[in-house]
Amino acid sequence: MTLRHGREFLAIPGPTTVPDEVLQAMHRPAIEIYAGALLDTTTSCLEDLRRIFKTEGRTYIYAANGHGAWEAALSNTLSRGDRVLVLGSGLFAPAWGEMAASQGITVEEMPASYRHAVDPAAVEERLRADTAGEIKAVLVVQVDTASSIANDIPAIRRAIDAAGHGALFMVDAIASLATMPFEMDAWGIDVGVTGSQKGLMTPPGLSFVAAGKRALDAHESADLRTFYWDWTQREGPRHYNKYCGTPPEHLLFGLRKALDLLFEEGLPAVFERHRILAEATRRAIAVWAQGGALSFNVLDPAARANSVTTVLLEGRDPAELLRYAENVCGVVLGIGIGDLTDKAFRIAHMGHVNAPMMLGTLGVVETSLAALGIPHGKGGVQAAIDCFVEAVPVAGRNDSAGSGGPGPARAAAPAVNAPGE
Repeated sequence: MTLRHGREFLAIPGPTTVPDEVLQAMHRPAIEIYAGALLDTTTSCLEDLRRIFKTEGRTYIYAANGHGAWEAALSNTLSRGDRVLVLGSGLFAPAWGEMAASQGITVEEMPASYRHAVDPAAVEERLRADTAGEIKAVLVVQVDTASSIANDIPAIRRAIDAAGHGALFMVDAIASLATMPFEMDAWGIDVGVTGSQKGLMTPPGLSFVAAGKRALDAHESADLRTFYWDWTQREGPRHYNKYCGTPPEHLLFGLRKALDLLFEEGLPAVFERHRILAEATRRAIAVWAQGGALSFNVLDPAARANSVTTVLLEGRDPAELLRYAENVCGVVLGIGIGDLTDKAFRIAHMGHVNAPMMLGTLGVVETSLAALGIPHGKGGVQAAIDCFVEAVPVAGRNDSAGSGGPGPARAAAPAVNAPGE
């Protein structure tokens, strides 16, 4: 006997749930690739990606996953033998560094942790020591999907500036773009990369690179450029040059609709929705953690991402919980990856997700904990409900319990990462 028959909930940090409107936009015949409506689709997507990245720079679309965007960023700006500084905070910045090493780039990785965000002071110290300017680029992720750490990108930029260093600043926003603020130009980011399958609510298969002026200048002398990834080739006069061949039409139709949905909601509202859903998730986990078997992976509450939360599980195989949640209840949770393989599970709260989806997911996690006899504090879902009530007050409702009369609205939404561990 199971309770999973019905629409399955996908609560993994990518691919995320694709809105029905996006699926419907993709359900159409292929069209001409050299003229007509597809040209307008490409132009509008490139322009609106600039709005998402918050840049006046150039944007590029690749038929690839996020790793393709990594390679495009490296190959278009660097040369064989260049040195890059990788700022690890989990699995993905070091993996980006591995890709750089495979291209003949010298990779230096700063000491890193799956539990702590990048230390800007350490970045400044290392760059100050690079008096010869050997480091040509600094690579970091805004949110690491494995650890669920959110790095302070403006603080890292300030560290680079304080060191007086000229390295390019490259930021992976794959697990953060369209879930939290990303201000490419205001924060002094030279290259930003992301993928379609997370906050952008589109099926996997597209990746995006945004390049600022310093990156475009570096491109002129980069010797790692290859035909497919090359920005110069993609600036060619014909439409297919934008894709180095046939455009991924149906993914573009879906992306166009996804961007429309984001702008209809408004980016500030999108960010606030993610913040509240993440905070409700954290409130639930804080209650469950009272049983002693669960804990937050990220130690500093201020460094916990608003797109995904990684939960450590002591003394039990997380696979038990994941199997029960999926096979009995129909909720697919994220597995632990990298150094957290077989040690953790992940709850995503990114993309096309709302309060009932999160309450359903959290309810299934709490049900799974109880069914499997995993020690946990009771009332995690109620804590999430209380968070929603605080965050989205009913106008005119009095704060006093049970009062339905007129009175001041409740306090504003709780601060991000409110105490509770």
